[in-house]
Amino acid sequence: MSTTFTLDTATSRAHPVPEPVRRLTVPAIQQRKGGAPIVMLTAYTARMAQLLDPHCDVLLVGDSLGQVIYGLDTTVRVTLDMMCAHGAAVVRGSYRSVVVVDMPFGSYEEGPEAAFRSAARVLRETGCAAVKLEGGAAMAETIAFLSQRGIPVMGHVGLTPQAVNALGGYGARGKSDAEYAKILSDAKAVADAGAFALVVEGVVEPLAREITAAVACPTIGIGASPACDGQVLVVDDMLGMFERVPRFVKRFDDLAARIDAAAATYAAAVRDRSFPTDAQLYGTKR
Repeated sequence: MSTTFTLDTATSRAHPVPEPVRRLTVPAIQQRKGGAPIVMLTAYTARMAQLLDPHCDVLLVGDSLGQVIYGLDTTVRVTLDMMCAHGAAVVRGSYRSVVVVDMPFGSYEEGPEAAFRSAARVLRETGCAAVKLEGGAAMAETIAFLSQRGIPVMGHVGLTPQAVNALGGYGARGKSDAEYAKILSDAKAVADAGAFALVVEGVVEPLAREITAAVACPTIGIGASPACDGQVLVVDDMLGMFERVPRFVKRFDDLAARIDAAAATYAAAVRDRSFPTDAQLYGTKR
């Protein structure tokens, strides 16, 4: 028996209830290498986590929340406070998926000890199972340091959004022979350092395929290859919440249009006084 959180949709409040749960584990994800594809989506709120949880193996509290939730122009401006707050909400809203929280820019690059302090705070305040950090060979020592001290780490190579200023944009990586070889080397270094899984983002397809064959840990692609051991998308992109989406995104719904239509219907009902009706009102008892 363990304690999880369920969302009381009648009150929109989370209540801890003791019940038997079988949340997936980091070792279970590791063992999926070459097996059934790993399903991963981003989540930033308890309610979205509740909806996605039955369908996903991993929920990623991505620093993409800076753009999706806060309207920032880059993930570089995301803070550790933001990640902890949203990470805790996603853990409360889920019971099955492995929850991974992104380490924001500036919280781990200084060195292994600083990264440990940041990661320990994330695990302590959110209850998540693992953290994710960007970077290749330069982060290998930090990944090893964290892994050896009981903090599971998901790696991230290829297009690394926190380094967008150095990369010069969000274009696909690995087009030149030199960059191809560097990203492949980075992926191997991250996997050898102990990462339990590896996000491969925005690289040419043959490179993602070669990385997947070269590393022992599962690879999770985003703009990479169907040969990866799993796939991840930003949930708002997948749901069609934005007009512009990257080439590698497939919209599985047009939720923005449906929200727009619902809001327009509500506004019309308010303006013509057809809402509220007696069904939505409280009468007096006499």
